[in-house]
Amino acid sequence: MSDVDIEQEDVRMGPEEAERIELTVGAVAPGGHCVARVDGQVVFVRHALPGERVLAEVTEVHRGFLRADAVTVLEAAAQRVEPPCPYARPGRCGGCDLQHVAPEAQREWKASVVREQLTRLGGLTGAELDALDVRVAALPGGPLGWRSRVRYAVDAAGRAGLLKHRSHEVVPVDRCLIAHPAIQDLPLLAVSGTRWPEAEAVETIASTGGDVAVTAFAEGVPTPVRGPGTVREVAVGRDWTLPATAFWQVHPAAADTLVTAVLELLEPRIGETAWDLYGGAGLFAAALADRVGPTGRVTLVESAEEGVRAARENLADLDRVEVVAARVETALARRRITGPVDVVVLDPPRSGAGARVVRDLVAAGPRAVAYVACDPAAFARDVRTFTGAGWRLAALRGFDLFPMTQHVELVGLLVPAR
Repeated sequence: MSDVDIEQEDVRMGPEEAERIELTVGAVAPGGHCVARVDGQVVFVRHALPGERVLAEVTEVHRGFLRADAVTVLEAAAQRVEPPCPYARPGRCGGCDLQHVAPEAQREWKASVVREQLTRLGGLTGAELDALDVRVAALPGGPLGWRSRVRYAVDAAGRAGLLKHRSHEVVPVDRCLIAHPAIQDLPLLAVSGTRWPEAEAVETIASTGGDVAVTAFAEGVPTPVRGPGTVREVAVGRDWTLPATAFWQVHPAAADTLVTAVLELLEPRIGETAWDLYGGAGLFAAALADRVGPTGRVTLVESAEEGVRAARENLADLDRVEVVAARVETALARRRITGPVDVVVLDPPRSGAGARVVRDLVAAGPRAVAYVACDPAAFARDVRTFTGAGWRLAALRGFDLFPMTQHVELVGLLVPAR
């Protein structure tokens, strides 16, 4: 062997991409993975369960860790089930992370991730976690047929499908089983012979108000294809009208579930002042307005133009609600909104509120904040900022708004520690 061969042999520190390795799978990790090790190197494994022995194919090699798919299960965990969708397999659709996991075990998986993130990123102690009793509750309707908004990607042949995990490659599908039945019935996919030669994506909606709409996107520009341009949603005892492209929760039961949790935790009182930050179309603002009554005041802050317009139109009958069109951090820093305030709903994007918003919010002096979070890591980082400012996480509820996926929704109650 030459010196060059020896040097190349030394450089190869472990398994290579596409290599198959036998692993014993450990604990769950964020992102729909479990953690395993090979030759001391961390491997994040999809399509596996804790305790299983699997044959895994390496999909990515990084400095310090690998990614892999479990392609053969040598010893299965008791919680393993046969995925109902033929596309929920290694190398195929990446939309559902947990179809191989029994529904109850999926919720425990998500609760484990939340606990881990609150410990590692949030700085909570074991005793604090025990007091919170972190659990994830199921929503009505079961794990399939719930998704009321589905965005299909379009491949070079004009076929609509779904993306592989961590890839821009489109997997043509004949049906998405987590999609609402009305969406599954639409003739959009390759099996129907439909092609989308000019589109890069196709977005579908089956609203709680009974509307079904299809929008095609070309270079980011939406074009209505089928159904109304505005759709009707029903939540908190109100009808909501909003553009088909505007944000709304994708699970039909999500809006009412989250509002109920927020109101139970915050307990808004007659005459109080409330803020709804990152308020969207005004779901929480409407619920808060009912609780604070005619002598109270609600301020909604939203930066997305569609959201602002929808909030102003849908809350026009509530004169005690003010809609502020601004970024939340800007509204706080430039005093577009000012304290004192009694209660706050904080519903930031996946990236979280951030330290600046949290510090400004604490300075406004509310008695309680209900934090609605769709990412446990971002939530945990913001919890650490709250605790650093003398606050504490007093209660936490988890909801399985996204069955079959690794995603989880949280509603936390934060209050001054004193």
